[in-house]
Amino acid sequence: MNKKRFYSILLAALLLYVFFFLPVPYYVERPGNAVAIGPMVEVEGNSEENNGELMLTTIELFRATPFTALFQFLPFHSGVGENQLLGQFEDYSEYRTLQRYYMENSINMAKAAAFSEADLPHDVDYRGVYVMNVSNQSNFLGLIETGDGIREVNGHSFLNTEEFVDLISSKAEGESIRLTVERDSEEMIVEEELIVLEETGQPGIGISLVTRSLVETTPTVSIRSGNIGGPSAGLLFALEVYSQITDQPFNDLKIAGTGTINDQGVVGRVGGVDKKVVAADREGVDIFFVPDDIIEDDLLLSYPAIQSNYQTALETAEAIDTEMEIVAVNHFSEAISYLYDLDR
Repeated sequence: MNKKRFYSILLAALLLYVFFFLPVPYYVERPGNAVAIGPMVEVEGNSEENNGELMLTTIELFRATPFTALFQFLPFHSGVGENQLLGQFEDYSEYRTLQRYYMENSINMAKAAAFSEADLPHDVDYRGVYVMNVSNQSNFLGLIETGDGIREVNGHSFLNTEEFVDLISSKAEGESIRLTVERDSEEMIVEEELIVLEETGQPGIGISLVTRSLVETTPTVSIRSGNIGGPSAGLLFALEVYSQITDQPFNDLKIAGTGTINDQGVVGRVGGVDKKVVAADREGVDIFFVPDDIIEDDLLLSYPAIQSNYQTALETAEAIDTEMEIVAVNHFSEAISYLYDLDR
């Protein structure tokens, strides 16, 4: 074999490797699976199996190569740059840690919503927020770390991330604030000045955070979500817990859906609804619950193409010609009422 032919073959092999196998800083999202929740949820003293089946829906996310990046042009696929996906996080492992914390909070909120609806004993212990990331611009860099819990701001406690943000945003740039921080079961006090956050233009600490809470119930409920992360399974976890603690089988139906939930039972907006509808349809789901969210006018002005979760779900259902019923809810009680009405 002469050198010219050898180098031609080598170049061709290199190009094939780059095109098909070399990872690029880009991710592709596509429909994942509809996963039965029953085996994930265990209620103390409950050994009966329900006839119906409740399923959470997932999105598959994978790092692209130049070839697989083209998948984003397939129906119900989309692409996202690494910087857009990870945000302030340096790598994918930190991003996954955030998703696990979201899931942990979602599970606790699902328990609270289900037990409230069933009027059974439970206690919500709010423990502040988890620190998920500290920006390089933050004056608290080096003082607080990923995984720390913030319990108080200037001696004031708070219930969730929204109240925490309200406490901080009421201050002025350069004003010092005092944080009560818990790390490895030890409390400490740290104090520094606020900065102006680039993304909002408002005073802030410069951290990413999630709500930190623990829900204790009678009977005890344990939920094992495995490798599934994020907050969007909250509604379906709440339905499964409610089904088990009330012995309500929900009429032999396959029921799936998506939506965040809080301890008051309010169902919130999520991403990737179109992909989750497709995943549910592939599993022969009968009913798909989706948040009945409302797009505010100011958000619509900034993003004219944005749609509500319900609108996206309806359009997707029509596009794939599914017989699955799309049901919009904005509160957990609405999902329960809908399912009870089917038994009448």
